[in-house]
Amino acid sequence: MKTLLRKIIPKKLKNYIHLFYAWYGSFKYDNPSEELLVIGVTGTTGKSSTIHFLRQMLEDQGYKVGSLSTVDFYIAGEEKLNDQKMTMLGRMKIQEYLREMVAAKCDIAIVEVTSEGYLQHRHKFINYDTMILTGLYPEHIESHGGFENYKAAKLGIFDYAVRQNKKTIKEKTIDKVAIVNANNKHCKEFLNFNFDKKLVFASQDEKMFCKTTPVTDNKIFASNIKATAGGLNFTISQREFNPKLYGEYNVMNVLAGISVLRALDIAWSEIETAVNKIKSAPGRLEFVIEAEEKGFQVIVDYAFEPVALKALYDVVGIIKPKKVIHVCGSTGGGRDKERRRPIGKLVGEHANTVIITNEDPYDEDPMEIIKQVSAGAQEAGKKLDKDLFEILDRREAIKKAVSLAKKGDLVLITGKGSEQAMCVAGGKMISWDDREVVREFL
Repeated sequence: MKTLLRKIIPKKLKNYIHLFYAWYGSFKYDNPSEELLVIGVTGTTGKSSTIHFLRQMLEDQGYKVGSLSTVDFYIAGEEKLNDQKMTMLGRMKIQEYLREMVAAKCDIAIVEVTSEGYLQHRHKFINYDTMILTGLYPEHIESHGGFENYKAAKLGIFDYAVRQNKKTIKEKTIDKVAIVNANNKHCKEFLNFNFDKKLVFASQDEKMFCKTTPVTDNKIFASNIKATAGGLNFTISQREFNPKLYGEYNVMNVLAGISVLRALDIAWSEIETAVNKIKSAPGRLEFVIEAEEKGFQVIVDYAFEPVALKALYDVVGIIKPKKVIHVCGSTGGGRDKERRRPIGKLVGEHANTVIITNEDPYDEDPMEIIKQVSAGAQEAGKKLDKDLFEILDRREAIKKAVSLAKKGDLVLITGKGSEQAMCVAGGKMISWDDREVVREFL
């Protein structure tokens, strides 16, 4: 019955229902965001990793922190992996978590803010003090009806944040702060809002679009970026940083966190210490350690679109395995169908063996999705049942990958990371964890 109602209720009406719950949650839990410094993180990619890194950096400085992200729900040291297949929770849950953060005496709340959540008014009645843009490029286009609509949603999030009343906590007035990726060509549009402070962060090795923008002197620019087997290395104003993280793209996520600390007037020497202690987020370039006893490696990663997958293969280039066996998700049902063939082609070009399997099909035919991804892998030269396999059951796909792995090989399992559920037809969710399935077969 619930599934039928979801289908027949117009989307606009559904969004007004979300708006009601956003208001009622704020009323029921007595506006908890007014008692916290609230940091919103939005962007096409890197949101959850940015939150995970920033949380650690703030805790290193003695702050009590709560955070809500695609990865987990975290309150003052207590972590619960996100098992809802949803980043911005509905039915008043965001406000409930914020109230729990206040009760746990948190100083800061970090909230992942999505464009879809914005359209559904899930960001409403939360007073954001700082808003971060991690980056922006075409993604989720089918859902928004085009890139301009998608960008407008992201801009709307910034506009909403800056329009909220400035709050006073412990007799201190909290500034409205914008932190924007300057390597993104749309950055100036996000700096046009009337925030009290504006900071930009960037890799100097890439093209910068806001370098000469006169709106701010707060520029966190990294240079001499190197990704090695021991982690990342980069320099900011002759100060060297060495976090033990894989993936050059993570430098940008770290820079976003550094920008927050600078906005809080934390000294560079303390920032350096905090950055060098950072650990990776669950399901983001996560090595399944048990595989090493078998002589090969397994990485579970959330990457499910071409840009993130390409960045993942940059990491593979550093590891230099003998062979790569890639269990590739099928990008999810009901959205962004155009990326399926390109994903198959990209994976087909980089992996020695490709196993295409099920991943959150929702109400679409999962085998049809797999065939669309497989067509891209075949375009890259892969041959069915030789170095390309179409396996509907994700558990069997992972089993196949582990059985093929030899000493020195690398098994990549992408698309879900640490997600705790798989969404199938009829609005049902199946309990799931790629990492635990791997451990079963190891």
